[in-house]
Amino acid sequence: MATELRINERIRVPEVRLVGPNGEQVGIVRIEDALRLAQEADLDLVEVAPTARPPVCKLMDFGKFKYETAQKARESRRNQAQTVIKEMKLRPKIDPHDYDTKKGHVVRFLRQGDKVKITIMFRGREQSRPELGFRLLQRLAEDIADLGFVESQPRQDGRNMIMVVTPHKRKSEARADVEADKAKRAAEREADREAERAERTQHAAAASQAPGSEG
Repeated sequence: MATELRINERIRVPEVRLVGPNGEQVGIVRIEDALRLAQEADLDLVEVAPTARPPVCKLMDFGKFKYETAQKARESRRNQAQTVIKEMKLRPKIDPHDYDTKKGHVVRFLRQGDKVKITIMFRGREQSRPELGFRLLQRLAEDIADLGFVESQPRQDGRNMIMVVTPHKRKSEARADVEADKAKRAAEREADREAERAERTQHAAAASQAPGSEG
């Protein structure tokens, strides 16, 4: 909260317009009576509209109110996570292995919900062959089409050619998918460990019942 609300004895006015814990209108009461009602209900008297005449106060659990407000603010920030623009630089005559590596990074960025600025860097005589960069960008756009789309078509910028790719999923959705995938892998690992433990137990039981075993 931008400003700290005044509560209980910090509210220094002769009378307030009181609102009950469930939103019911109690009316204008003396501050002493409002504080007494709050104490009897084991709640706080919170000044929610200090500029009103008289100020509006509500009976509530202030600690719980602050906690829930903070939770909502965190959730709001999480849902409004800023999309980051990552950058990947390629050469027009990139070899297949390097291309696969660079493409892998672009795929990872898009899965995380980030935009990717892809830059083709031309050197020397390569500047007279812009079609090489254009074809490379087209190929990359096709390879990652299931994860993102071209927001800004390839354009020449000095010695470079630039294209911007945007993920299909928003940042919050991409993050949720990543967390769900982590949880799924963790569950699968735990299931594998449980199966191994069960198999060891079964072998141990079979060995103890075999002829010639002690017991």
